[in-house]
Amino acid sequence: MRQRLDSIDFLRGLVIALMALDHARDFFGDLSVDPFDPAKTWPALFLTRWISHFCAPTFVFLAGTSVWLQLDKFTRPQLCNFLVKRGLWLVFLELTFIRCFGWFFNFHYRFSVGQVIWAIGLSMIALGLAIRAGITARVAAIAGVVVIFLHNLTDSWKAEDFGPLWWVWRILHDRKPMEFYPGHFFFPQYPLLPWMAIMFAGFGFGLVYAMPAEKRRAITLRIGLAATLLFVALRWTNWYGDPRPWTDSIYSFLNLAKYPPSLLYALMTLGPALILLSRLPDTISSPLVLFGRVPLFFYLYHVPVTHGAAALYALIGWGNADWLSDAPGWGRMPKPADFSFGLPGVYAVWLAVLLVAYPLCLWFARKKRESDAWWLRYL
Repeated sequence: MRQRLDSIDFLRGLVIALMALDHARDFFGDLSVDPFDPAKTWPALFLTRWISHFCAPTFVFLAGTSVWLQLDKFTRPQLCNFLVKRGLWLVFLELTFIRCFGWFFNFHYRFSVGQVIWAIGLSMIALGLAIRAGITARVAAIAGVVVIFLHNLTDSWKAEDFGPLWWVWRILHDRKPMEFYPGHFFFPQYPLLPWMAIMFAGFGFGLVYAMPAEKRRAITLRIGLAATLLFVALRWTNWYGDPRPWTDSIYSFLNLAKYPPSLLYALMTLGPALILLSRLPDTISSPLVLFGRVPLFFYLYHVPVTHGAAALYALIGWGNADWLSDAPGWGRMPKPADFSFGLPGVYAVWLAVLLVAYPLCLWFARKKRESDAWWLRYL
C-alpha cells in the first residue's frame, strides 16, 4: 500500500489557506477596486488576488493524483463507486449547504452558482466512470493535456450553436447564467471541460509516484519548469492560449482568464506548483499538512465563518447586514462605503480564520483516523 505523502498534503493545505485569504477579501475587502485594473491597483492588492489563482488548478490537479494513489487500495469498480458517490455528494453540498449557509445566507434559489466544489464533484464522477471503463493513467494524462492545450480553440463557440443541447456547452465551456425556471438562474462559474482535463492530467501525473523519490522529484521539476517557460513564451508572443492579450504592464501579463481556465492560466499556476512540489520533502511537520488532509472540512468551515464574521461586524456597526444576504458581487445590495477593511484588516481576518481552523481540523483529523464510520470518508 502506498504511503500518504506530506508533500502533497502540504501543497494542498497551502493553496486552500490562500483560498481563505481571497475569500476574506471577498467579504471584508473593497470590491469596488479591480485588483487587475492597472489604473487602480497596486502591488500588494494585485498579489493578494493573483496568488489565489494557484488554488483551484493546484487542488484539482492534486485531487486527480490522490485518486491514482488509491488505485492499490480498491478495485476499479470500487474506486468508481466511491468517486461517483463522493462527486454527487460534493455537488449536493455546493447547491445546498455551501450555497445557503456559505455564500448566500438565504434559501430563495433565484440565483445559484456552480463553483469549485461543483466542478470537483462532477470531475470526480467523470474520472470515476473513466476508471471503471478501464482508462489507464497514461491515456488519462494524454487526454487531459490535449484538452488543456486545445480547448481555447473553442472560445468562439457559443451555446446557441448547439441547438437543443445549448445547455451542455454552457456547462462545459460557455460561461453564462442559465434560467432553469422563470426568474431563477444557475451560473456555471466553473465550466467543466478544462477542470475535468486538469483532474485527468493529475491522475496521469500519479505515474511519477511509482518511481523512486529522487527520479520522481527530478521529473516533477522538469515538468514544472517546462510548463512555466512555455507560459512565458506563449504569453510574451501573444500567440495563443488566452482570450485576453497582454499589453504594456506586468499586471496585464499576469492577468489571465480563469473562467474557464485558459491554457496559459493552467501553465502559469501548475508550473510553479509542480516546481514547489519537487522541492518538498516527503515528510513535513506543518499546520498546512493538517489543512491538506481535511480540505473539505476546512472549506465547509471557513466560508460560513468568514461570511458570518462579516455579517456580525455589519450588525454591530450598521444595524443590518442586508448586503451580505447574497454572494459577493452577485446582485447583493450595495454595502456602505465605509464598511470595507484595508488589506491589513483583510489579512488579520484571514489569520484569525486560520487560527480557529487549526484546532477544529486537528479534532476532525483525529476523528477520521480513529473512527470506522463510513460517512467520514466523504468529508
